[in-house]
Amino acid sequence: MNGVSGRMGYRQHLVRSILAIREQGGVELSDGTRVQVEPILVGRSEAKLAELAARHGIEHYTTNLDEALADDRWQVYADFLVTKARATAIRKAIAAGKAIYTEKPTAESFEEALELARLASEAGIKNGVVHDKLYLPGLQKLQRLIDSGFFGRILSVRGEFGYWVFEGDWQPAQRPSWNYRAEDGGGIIVDMFPHWNYVLENLFGRVESVYARAVTEIPERVDEQGEHYIATADDAAYAIFELEGGVIAQLNSSWTTRVNRDELVEFQVDGTHGSAVVGLFGCKIQPRNATPKPVWNPDLADAHDYAADWIESPGNREFQNGFKEQWEEFIRHVVEDAPNRFDFLAGARGVLLAEQGLVSSREGRRVELPEVTLASTDATTATDATAEPAPELTGAH
Repeated sequence: MNGVSGRMGYRQHLVRSILAIREQGGVELSDGTRVQVEPILVGRSEAKLAELAARHGIEHYTTNLDEALADDRWQVYADFLVTKARATAIRKAIAAGKAIYTEKPTAESFEEALELARLASEAGIKNGVVHDKLYLPGLQKLQRLIDSGFFGRILSVRGEFGYWVFEGDWQPAQRPSWNYRAEDGGGIIVDMFPHWNYVLENLFGRVESVYARAVTEIPERVDEQGEHYIATADDAAYAIFELEGGVIAQLNSSWTTRVNRDELVEFQVDGTHGSAVVGLFGCKIQPRNATPKPVWNPDLADAHDYAADWIESPGNREFQNGFKEQWEEFIRHVVEDAPNRFDFLAGARGVLLAEQGLVSSREGRRVELPEVTLASTDATTATDATAEPAPELTGAH
């Protein structure tokens, strides 16, 4: 596990996934037996690794990635590094023949992400990319509504994500400062568009085009050492995605907005037979036969309680931590070749959407997105032929 001292690597992947799996006695396989997991922590600071290992009763840790990859005991390489360092480490893991499970984005550019997918395929190694949002209770409830035909024909998706990230002067920022430096891999498009790609393509259909506007709304921030720095990455993005089948998705992503909704992310899905509003956990529905009939009248205050017209959709089952649930799926894939829905090629599609979102913002136009396969050789052949070569994600804002 490389990068476990970081926020996501520690909290979601180590504590809430791998250690939780270890504590429950391992992952149950299709024949009812269990396979246990044993982590080795990898990082740059031996002191931090030693502290984490002691805190959680972990026997193995090292600052030498090459030695860990050369050791046959360790079958899976898991990457939670900053994006800038990820591709180099993944190439080493591919060369070592390890199964690989990684956070996203998988690389700094689509061309590099596609190369990793191709290298992993040629090496015949199992590979997976974190798609955590699909495992959220709210989106799983949404998936059930779609599968049941609740919406009829789906017309549109509208999403709002974000919250106010403090500038770091009078209150410490709740996100690391590198998020706001493009040269370090920061930016909300790089961070969120890979998520939006897999959410949209798995629930509604492949993203066929993007029109985006990325902005840096807070131009100067204060870092962890109290030093002022110039924000070179986008902290808000406003986008329209056209999906296969004619569905239109509008998604706003912002670290410069104050929350006036039930959850930090909400999606409204409208269809001919019904609508739903879902978040991380909640799911409210309004079927056609329970839809009110509003009448626009700006001269009179409307006393109707529209929020009361929505019905809370029940969960009807117990939901696990989404990161842990996908970890279990990937371990089954490694051990008994169970299905793996989210591989490096899926990760490359997310990088492509982020890259072309930045192109769209820079050039002020809609950009078409072709289907991505291993046969696609580079970013030029797999993007809109009229577009200029895309910038690396870390160099554009």
